[in-house]
Amino acid sequence: MKKLFTAILIAASAQLASAGGLESLEAFMAHAQAGQSDFTQVVTSPPKDGKAARSKTSSGTFAFQRPGRFKFVYQKPFQQTIVADGQTLWLYDADLNQVTQRAQAQALGATPAALLTSAPDLKALRAEFTLESAPTQDGLQWVLARPKSKDGALQSVRVGFEGEQLAALDILDSFGQRSLIRFTDLQAHPALPASTFNFKVPPGADVLKQ
Repeated sequence: MKKLFTAILIAASAQLASAGGLESLEAFMAHAQAGQSDFTQVVTSPPKDGKAARSKTSSGTFAFQRPGRFKFVYQKPFQQTIVADGQTLWLYDADLNQVTQRAQAQALGATPAALLTSAPDLKALRAEFTLESAPTQDGLQWVLARPKSKDGALQSVRVGFEGEQLAALDILDSFGQRSLIRFTDLQAHPALPASTFNFKVPPGADVLKQ
């Protein structure tokens, strides 16, 4: 009887934790209209040809403004900028002095960026993703999202919250590569200048349109 009671408590705790994650996601989508933070990203490739998994770490700054605008500025170890201005997705590689330009609606689709900035509520999000319960881990409440479309490169993404505050993204692509992004010093509702999400092609940069 004691073991059964313990098992029931564990199951109930897991259900409450996952419900909290969905509630945090819903609250974030409803209330977080803008934000900015620092981030650290660790990309881990799966083992291949008998070799151990390899990891690469990068860091930079992140800003978003709903609906549909965000900016990742990678500062270390290589400089790269990704900007979505609501119409166009821009990717700038400073080392190559090369810009890739894509229509935002086609480029994002069922992506982590869509989770954070595009869908207005859970109902709209469920049109693109299957949302599943996820247990509390590392002190965060998690939501597991799987894209309903099987054509994209994304296998799944976990979104981690500390209360209503975005704390982490754990992204798994179709090749088994994992990207863990942790957000720090997040400022909610900052007064972002209108120019934050404008992108100007640097002088002499090659522009590739996709």
